[in-house]
Amino acid sequence: MYDLIIIGAGPAGLSAAVYGMRAGLALMVIEQTPMGGGQVVDTGEVDNYLGLPGINGFELGQKFRRHAETLGAVFQSGRVVSIQDGEDRKVVETVDGAKYEARALIVAGGAAHAKLGVPGEDVYRGQGVSYCATCDGAFFRKRDVAVIGGGDVAVEDAVYLAGLCRKVYLIHRRDSLRAAKSLQKKLFSCENVEIVWNNTLQRVNGSDLVEGITVRQVRDGSERELAVEGVFIAVGMNPNTEAYRGTVACDEGGYIIAGEDCATNIPGIFAAGDIRTKTLRQIVTAVSDGACAVASAERYLAFETQ
Repeated sequence: MYDLIIIGAGPAGLSAAVYGMRAGLALMVIEQTPMGGGQVVDTGEVDNYLGLPGINGFELGQKFRRHAETLGAVFQSGRVVSIQDGEDRKVVETVDGAKYEARALIVAGGAAHAKLGVPGEDVYRGQGVSYCATCDGAFFRKRDVAVIGGGDVAVEDAVYLAGLCRKVYLIHRRDSLRAAKSLQKKLFSCENVEIVWNNTLQRVNGSDLVEGITVRQVRDGSERELAVEGVFIAVGMNPNTEAYRGTVACDEGGYIIAGEDCATNIPGIFAAGDIRTKTLRQIVTAVSDGACAVASAERYLAFETQ
């Protein structure tokens, strides 16, 4: 029986592990991949994490992991398929049938960016293909880029990049945007944004880095090339909440409903990082969530034993 089980070994889960170990809790971290680190390990360069400008994403993720290991955190590999809320314990079951028990849980399984699956997308990820304008936009200052999508995030990304880049193409498969009217108004006022209506991304092209994209007109099937150095794909996020939706409350997008204290609707179960409802999903906010979730878990555990 652990005091705390942390599900997920990304920045939120590893931050929780550090804070939990320093609080003297008997804890275990369950990670789906042996390496851990979360999405950050697939990022070529991280330039917005305080005090570590320009650090390689893989290196940053491993620094987080080693910090938790140095404090004695226990790690267990496994993919969680369900959690159960018992009277005096929480039960976590993995795909191989293993079951683990704890008095409190922190769910920090993250979220995955929706992909288009076009040729070149995976090849150039971190080499010009990005899923986060806030994270990577500064690398493309004074350059030409493309944003793929037509919702709020895509339009917000295009407006943000318009302030940094020389030219921004917004590629959208329809003839109207789905984004809020207020966002569209901002977009249309950006003189260096060109909306490419009724087009889909077909390929990402380049050599070592992205050099352009191929787009296809949905009405007549014609294709053309656009010379860009960055491609920002903003077609949605998929929170990794399949194993928890029957236990904790989630919003329409599948994110676990939890505030800044990371508390869910179930006492003793907390959600941290990209998996929870929040406005900004960044490494720094995930790390913050990990600390907040442990603070809330400590209060819960103290109250439980009274």
